[in-house]
Amino acid sequence: MESLVKFVQDEFVTRKELPEFAAGDTITVYYEIKEGNKTRTQFFRGTVIQRRGSGSSETFTIRKMSGSVGVERIFPINLPALQKIEVNKRGKVRRARIYYFRGLTGKKARITERRR
Repeated sequence: MESLVKFVQDEFVTRKELPEFAAGDTITVYYEIKEGNKTRTQFFRGTVIQRRGSGSSETFTIRKMSGSVGVERIFPINLPALQKIEVNKRGKVRRARIYYFRGLTGKKARITERRR
């Protein structure tokens, strides 16, 4: 049954062309917001904490600091309102899920940039 569901998702769900990014990268996500009958584009810039799942059910979590409060947002990869993703910085981390990042503040919360 699982293979049938996977086959249908692979065949009929349209995949968006998104850049490669991983945990530790700083990215900007542009997404559409509907307010009544108007739509506008809003962006969310932060550090990727994790990528979870595979195929059409894949999601990624972004964390940013808004003042002194940490804000996290989970985006599905195939969200229809998702317009584009820009990779601002590539971070050098040793883990796929950097939950320890939530407890860091100040200079300890910096992630070194990965060399090409």
